[in-house]
Parts: sequence; structure tokens; C-alpha cells
Amino acid sequence: MPPSDTTAEPRIARTGRRRHLRSALITLGLGAVLFTVGALGLTPSPPLPAAEDTSTPVRRADDPAAKGSVEALSARLRRLPQDHVGWATLGMAYVQQARTTADPATYARGESALRKSLKLQPADNFQAETGMGALAAARHDFPRALAWATKATTTNPSNAAAHGVLADAYTQLGRYEDSYKAVQRMTDLRPDAASLARASYTWELRGDTRRAQELMTRSLGAASTETDRGFARAHLALMALETGDPVTALREANTGLRAAPHDSALLEARARTHAALGKPRQAVDDYNTAIAITPLPQYLLGLGELHQSLGRTEQAETQYGLLRAQDRLRTASGAAADVDVILFEADHGDPGTAVTLCRRAVRARSFIAVHDACAWALHRAGRDRQALVHADQALALGTRSAPFHYHRAKIHYALGDLNATRKDLGQAMAIDPRFHPLQATEARTMLRRIDGTR
Repeated sequence: MPPSDTTAEPRIARTGRRRHLRSALITLGLGAVLFTVGALGLTPSPPLPAAEDTSTPVRRADDPAAKGSVEALSARLRRLPQDHVGWATLGMAYVQQARTTADPATYARGESALRKSLKLQPADNFQAETGMGALAAARHDFPRALAWATKATTTNPSNAAAHGVLADAYTQLGRYEDSYKAVQRMTDLRPDAASLARASYTWELRGDTRRAQELMTRSLGAASTETDRGFARAHLALMALETGDPVTALREANTGLRAAPHDSALLEARARTHAALGKPRQAVDDYNTAIAITPLPQYLLGLGELHQSLGRTEQAETQYGLLRAQDRLRTASGAAADVDVILFEADHGDPGTAVTLCRRAVRARSFIAVHDACAWALHRAGRDRQALVHADQALALGTRSAPFHYHRAKIHYALGDLNATRKDLGQAMAIDPRFHPLQATEARTMLRRIDGTR
């Protein structure tokens, strides 16, 4: 698909703990909100809506000047209980907090505050409508996120944060051209760290890594909080790592961690970088630290597969056991499986179950990473002709992803197409020759085998 002229660079430029799960509750929440897009990452949450009552200014939840921000907002609302903007701001603060703690109870508190705002001001309440959209997106209910964001942008077309939620929902639902337009509108309204990060992501999706890196660097320069700076550093590190430049990745991660040593995303980025540089001890230490802070499934899977690549079967199974425990609670909650769950089940569980999970997931969310997970699950289940359809959809935007190309290469190989296999393997190795602790080795072996038959 050729790039749309929306989110084009010239227009943007002018608009100048321990390794166990901490509680069953947190595990259940992770099951409900598991999310990763593999090499592509997740765009940051929209900024908090500004308070209209200027008698007592409300700061962003991640503003270091707002000591105990949720507590400060709550104290303010005890004095001004009828302030619907204050309740909306508190709700968004909880959503921001929950995205870093993975505690579902915090999402529930956020929803309670947002609904209180809507009760006080049922109509023309774009702050709460934006918050409800962000909450739905954080829970990965993207149709609901789209509905709330559409309502918010109708209520106030100049609300940049609502256009950000709209863009996120469109992206995850596979409506990419609509998402590019929403990002451009957000950037036109407010060219800040959040909008520039989303603009970067639109180009990353389309395979233009240089433009994506430039825009994420601009997002870093525009960032006014440690949270925004940490996000930008982590994403710059991953973009460097996933284009075969672990030295730059390590520099970005270390710079970010000096300012935010407990940022789990930066720790995971550095763990993956250490693994790529052949430093498994440092990688394991960083993974363990990240998991102690926030036991996200991609961290558990990353650490498990690193242990497996090192022949540490028992340690790998410990991480896989935690993932299985998470998934049992996800199943009990009725939540749909996400990408990491599907890939884990395909590689370390039952491929047939992975296919069942992926079919439900792709119906709810036609995002490229879900198509890739479906392709891999179907391949592992021996359904390669069906798998190829999803593998092609995963790469339809031109995304530069070594894992996506590796997965399609394996599918082509199973179908007997050696020329297509070699092309995809070559692209995977050209993008990032150390893309996975287990699969990169297999990719090199396959290339040698194919070349030896020519």
C-alpha cells in the first residue's frame, strides 16, 4: 500500500520485584489487557484533558510537580465534588497509572471517576468521553474505544487527545488510512510529544524507519515529563534494535534508565539489546527487574525464550508456567487472547488452541500483528495455505519486521516455494539478524540449507 499523504512530514513540520505474579487480581487484569504488537510497539496514551476550573490548577498525572497526582486530584474533588472536568481528569490519571502498574482495580477506579463526570455532565463532556475512549483502548476493546472517541471528536472537534484515541482505535481495527488522517488532525491541533509519537508510528507501520525515527526523536525533544521521555527512549531503542543496530539501542536504553531506573519498558528494551549483543547474564537481570515491576506477558515470554536458547529448560518452564497461569485467568474472565498469548500457545502449547484463539482475535481486531500471530498459529497447526493469507496481510503495509518475514518464510517453505522462502529469510536477516533468541538461528540454518541445494 503506498503511503497516504496524510501525516506527511512537511505538514507536521509546519504545525510546529520478584518473578512471581503479585496477586491473582493483577494476573486477571493482565489476561484482560494483554497487548503487544511485537516489533511495532504501542503508541502512548493521550495526555490528560486540561481542567477548565483555573481556581485550583490540575496537573498531568505524570507531572513530577504534582506530588501524588491521583491523591492531589482526589483531594481537590473532595473540595469541589461537582467539578465534572476534575472527575474526568482523575479518571484519566487512573488510566495512565494502570498502564504502568497493570492493576485492573485501577482501571475500575478510572471508570468510576469517568462515569461520575458523565453523570454530572451527561452532554458535551468531551473530557470524560475522551477518557472513556482511552479506558476502552487500554482494555483493548477497540470498537468501544472508537465509539467513545467518535463521540468526543463530535462534541469537540478541536480536542487533540480525542483524535489520538480515535487514531489508536482505527489502527487496531485495521482501518489504517483513517488512522493516518486522525493522527494528522491531532498533530495539526497540537504538535506535542504524544502526536509526534503517533505520527512516528504511522511511518513505522508503513516501513519508513528513517522517518519514524526522526519523528520519534522530535517527540523526545517535545516531551515535558519523564513518562513521555521514557516512552520515546524505549521506542527509539527498539527501533534501533529491530533494524540491526544494538549499539544505538543500548545507548538509548541506558540514557532513559539513568533518568527513570524503574521504567519496565526501558528495562525490557535493554534486556533484548543485551541478548542481541551476546550478554545473556545482563539480559536475564534486566528481564527479572522488569517483571518484578510489571509482569507483562511479553517480558515473561522473552525471558523464557532466552533461557530456552541457553539450554536452561527449567528456568524457561518457570516463565512459561507463569504465562499459563495468566492465560487460565484470562480464559475464566472471558477476555480475548492477544498476540503474545497466541504466539506462546503456538510455540509452547497446543497449536490447535492457538488457531482457535487467533480466529476470535482477528475478528475483533484486524491489526497486522494479529494477522501475523494467526499466520504462525495456522502454520504450526499444519494449515499453511490459510496461514499464507494472514502472513501476506501482516506485511501488506510494507512494515519492516524480521519476525513477520521469518514466519512467512516458514510458511513458504512448508508449501515448497524455495524462492519465496529465501527472499523472506533474506529480508528478515537484512532487517535484524538477531531478531529472536531461537528463530534467528533457525533462519540462518534454513538459508544455508536452501543455498546448499542450488
